Amino acid sequence: MHKDITKRFPEHILAQFPPAPRGPWADVPDKDWENWHWHLQRRIKDVEGMEQVINLSDDELNAAEATKNLFDIGIPPYYAALMDRNDPGCPIRLQATPRMAELTPEEWEMEDPLAEERDMPVQGVTHRYPDRVLFYITQNCAMFCRHCTRKRKVADPSTAANDEQIDAGIEYIASNPKIRDIVVSGGDPMTWSDNKLEKLLSRLRAIPHVEILRVGTRTPVTLPLRITEDVAKMLAQFHPIYVNTHFNHPKECTREAFIACQRLADHGIPIGNQMVLLKGVNDDPATVMRLNHLLLMMRVKPYYIFQCDLNQGNAHLRTTVDKGLEIMEKLRGWTSGLAIPYYVIDAPGGGGKVPILPNYVVSREPGKTTIRNFKGTIHVYPEPHE
Repeated sequence: MHKDITKRFPEHILAQFPPAPRGPWADVPDKDWENWHWHLQRRIKDVEGMEQVINLSDDELNAAEATKNLFDIGIPPYYAALMDRNDPGCPIRLQATPRMAELTPEEWEMEDPLAEERDMPVQGVTHRYPDRVLFYITQNCAMFCRHCTRKRKVADPSTAANDEQIDAGIEYIASNPKIRDIVVSGGDPMTWSDNKLEKLLSRLRAIPHVEILRVGTRTPVTLPLRITEDVAKMLAQFHPIYVNTHFNHPKECTREAFIACQRLADHGIPIGNQMVLLKGVNDDPATVMRLNHLLLMMRVKPYYIFQCDLNQGNAHLRTTVDKGLEIMEKLRGWTSGLAIPYYVIDAPGGGGKVPILPNYVVSREPGKTTIRNFKGTIHVYPEPHE
């Protein structure tokens, strides 16, 4: 099946997506390595596990113990093998391993920076925008990302949505005809079994006023082996359905990730990428442009660049807004519009997503607007007189 997917692509495209290394798992049989359950069952959760794959820095070693009551370590072998063994600044390691800086939150950081709990009419359903809701169904993820905006819930089994909570969420959606768009999220819904997820999506699709289903998942990045042909076929039963994912760095664009995204796209499922702007990971224009070019070859649309949320312990990963604007300036005009996402701040306190744009308007006067282009040259656009 892999060959059937890749044979349609020219070699110069495929060459840009190297197979992921297996690191210390090189001798694991293919039947195990390609089984996503195997990876979930063998997630790295402690110092001993990390030491199999990387030479821990003192900071990582100390943080593994100091942060264990704040946010669990959870790294599947697939993603762990992408980490640079000797470089603590590796962009994969920065997303996966704890740092002591997580213990010194800034005074403005919040446990629930987007006020999701405040806007929950029933447990697990955030209803902020008039026509759409976020449906939280699980606390589990293939990997526990250190920059996670839901650290208050993710990795905490006590926040898992039980059957009664799921029923109440579906009842709320069914009783509100203005809701036309549902984002199924968590945690990561793709950590559910195919059958369990299919039953949920069937119930949501049966609601007459629900038009759009979206699944938020990072498994195409952290565990692309989860995106089997079977699960792609299952999702395709519920069109129109979209997948939003979360590639942050070109190193994550492996052959396995490429194949996972082709499976979804081949079944007519559009994929959007929501990159989080992270210091030391992707806070330079060249990295973001390269990532977005790779994503387009994977048939993934760069959708958002998110300014890192103000959740507690993420200050060391947060950049300035000026950095995000610099990246946008170096994208617009220098590459195709397909490769240019929206740069947004999810406003603290539940204000919603606010687009942040470089200012290309030099002046506005009666009858004309003066603008600058991506090269900085000035142009005048005549306007009709009112």
